[in-house]
Amino acid sequence: MIQMMNENDKIQEFSLFGGLLHQLGCRLGLVRERTNTIRLGFALGMLAWGILMLLAFLHGVGFKMFSLSLIGVHIRLLVAVPLFFLCETLVVPRMAEFISNLVKSGIVPEAELPALASDIRRVGRIKDSWLAEIIFLLAAFTLPLIGMIFNMPGTGKTGNWAWILEQAGGRINWVNGWYLLFCLSLFRFLIFRWLWHLGLWCYFLWRVERLNLHLIPTHPDCTAGLGYLEVVQEHFSPLAMAISVVLSAQFAEDISSGTMAFETLYRFIPIVLIMNAVLFMGPLFIFSPKLWKCRVTGLNEYMVMASQYVNVFDHKWIRGGRMVVESDLDTPDLQSLADLTNSVNVVRKMRWIPAGRRLIMGLFASVILPMLPLFLLKYPVTELAEKLFEALSGL
Repeated sequence: MIQMMNENDKIQEFSLFGGLLHQLGCRLGLVRERTNTIRLGFALGMLAWGILMLLAFLHGVGFKMFSLSLIGVHIRLLVAVPLFFLCETLVVPRMAEFISNLVKSGIVPEAELPALASDIRRVGRIKDSWLAEIIFLLAAFTLPLIGMIFNMPGTGKTGNWAWILEQAGGRINWVNGWYLLFCLSLFRFLIFRWLWHLGLWCYFLWRVERLNLHLIPTHPDCTAGLGYLEVVQEHFSPLAMAISVVLSAQFAEDISSGTMAFETLYRFIPIVLIMNAVLFMGPLFIFSPKLWKCRVTGLNEYMVMASQYVNVFDHKWIRGGRMVVESDLDTPDLQSLADLTNSVNVVRKMRWIPAGRRLIMGLFASVILPMLPLFLLKYPVTELAEKLFEALSGL
């Protein structure tokens, strides 16, 4: 099918990631097979963190860097940054497989393949542009300065320029200068970069939804053949965990310094869950109108066919007055009736979005697990162990 298309309409390999940083990683040998960027993530995080620690020890404040009030510094560079690139490494091949699945399964008909190829090329041109990353770099540097000028609240103590400069007596030295100008700017740049890629992914899914898709209401995945899209979204879990890890570190900084009550967590955690649901499940609702229409149309068509079949079945085996003998138990009519019933049930169970319990539980775990250590600030390990022993022993 693809071979019959002309060269301009050939389906290219889909990828959301490109630009200056990706090309730099390829030239340095830190990107393998064009999609494996884990080495690049570790290199960026370790470079920023290593120089920061070296400068801190040279200025005699190295041991102060390991206090709980500065945990966000280490979490951003050593955990969140590598997780950003781990997510790239996992999700990009799954996106390409999703496009391949659409073509091979016939969900995108042959007549729509040129339009799909055009959309992939359009996304490719956008993601390879350096302009977006240059804008992100400028924003990463200028937004904190604007925040200080207008006295806007920051995100956590170690993400707030004003708080960091206040701790240094209003002076910029080599330590806080490196952290503010490079480390925090790098982190913000990567955040902007990921938001841009998520926006591109939503745009591409919207373009796919506008195609004349051949959706099958009886498809076993209960989403008319779009079920592999859930697999793609599952691989955003490292990004969801990175967001949760950073927020957890910020909460730990605020709780340890007394600027935030521990009980406030019970209000923030649902907000974090909703935010991740919007980011990683929200794009799936793009297909809801077509899935709903497919279900309604499928129910109508299969109900009509089911009514015609059971009328014939009833007339032949029940109303016809025919005596049933043992050999009739093996008739294909019974198996066909069961198969038809299963098909109608599949249409009935069609979901509005290509997502199920597995995706929901994966995102939930990615958000909650990084938050669990915060409870040690309220309930020390020894106290938790004592209460657990009391609960188990009944003493």
